[in-house]
Amino acid sequence: MTVSTKKYISAPLTLPIIIAGLLFSNAACSNQSAVSTNAESTEYKEVKTSATDSPMSSEKPAFTTKAVATFSEPWAMTALPKLDNEPLKLLVTQKSGELFVVNTATGAKTAITGVPNVAYGGQGGLGDIILAPDFATSNNLYISYAEAGKGGERNKFGAKVIKARLTGLNTSSPSLQEITSIWQQKPKVKGQAHYSHRLLFSPDGQYLYISSGERQKKEPAQDMSMNLGKIIRLYPDGSVPADNPFVDNSNEVAAQFWSIGHRNVLGMAFDDSGRLWAHEMGPRGGDEFNLIESGNNYGWPVVSNGRNYSGTPIPDHDTHPKFAAPKISWTPVISPSSMSKYTAGTHNDFPAWRGDFLMGGLSSKALIVVDVNDDNTASERYRYDMGERIRSVLAVDGQVWMLEDGSDSNLLRLSPK
Repeated sequence: MTVSTKKYISAPLTLPIIIAGLLFSNAACSNQSAVSTNAESTEYKEVKTSATDSPMSSEKPAFTTKAVATFSEPWAMTALPKLDNEPLKLLVTQKSGELFVVNTATGAKTAITGVPNVAYGGQGGLGDIILAPDFATSNNLYISYAEAGKGGERNKFGAKVIKARLTGLNTSSPSLQEITSIWQQKPKVKGQAHYSHRLLFSPDGQYLYISSGERQKKEPAQDMSMNLGKIIRLYPDGSVPADNPFVDNSNEVAAQFWSIGHRNVLGMAFDDSGRLWAHEMGPRGGDEFNLIESGNNYGWPVVSNGRNYSGTPIPDHDTHPKFAAPKISWTPVISPSSMSKYTAGTHNDFPAWRGDFLMGGLSSKALIVVDVNDDNTASERYRYDMGERIRSVLAVDGQVWMLEDGSDSNLLRLSPK
């Protein structure tokens, strides 16, 4: 059903016709670069249009954006603990293998040395970064990246997760030390797509969750002998919790799995009730927003609300009730790239978003705000047309930050209007 809603466009541009660009999901898996604006500040104005999304309210918070720094193919960011009256600092990864500390007040970037060699190409390279739960005392962090195989796995690739200690943070030459391997995709395969490799700690800091894409090979998502196409649950040291749903002495690989049947999960977050949610790129249509529960099978590639790139059909979720169906499905696709839960903090810039999930969109070039309910349902509340592919969105202490996708991409600060 088509409903009346509000969209936001960058002044002084007129509203582009965006619906046709969303009809195909090829861009969801591409490495297409965005064309960045040189404007330091962008104001988003309301216009009326129609869309197939169903916002809960027509009162959308308005905001402006300000470019803080520029990057080449950034992929992820996380916030460092804020000290006294010092400005917030972010850690930002670039796919080609660079890691920076960014002063958000000045835009100054300081390179961090000691990053492992990454397999850069396609969707591969340096990936996600999160702080260890005890970062304040240990200075440990976790990083994911694409790794090239050796020997019998030459010309094959897989994601890897490491733990490292960040030293010299407040100097001109910070570095990664004491690097320890935590987890890797097995087996390595040809091609450089669908690594996923998003990282997330449980709210209590006890468990590390890793999204492992099916590497665009489909069948591994249902293969219990491979850790591709799964969401992984480990202790912070990489060991396997005894209460994981597939723990079995005869299958050490499956013991890692928390859920199976995934395609390309690029965003995970816990809500205020401790439920784990994730979004997933579909093929030609059928992007998903899922409630992730222990032992569930989410059906890929047996079912999908999208179609194969060739146009051939895939059975919908409702034809196979044994598979967990998405709480939201998007066709045309939004190409979700990242996710962060908005929590009120010192700033509380957007109280209307409190408890909601903020999602970056690639082919949709959007910020998408999703609401979850106590009855395990979910819905899209708002969609903001950003005019650029959005690679990462981060809510921290009541503020919101965004990374555009591609070369010459901006780190943006969102400010309430």
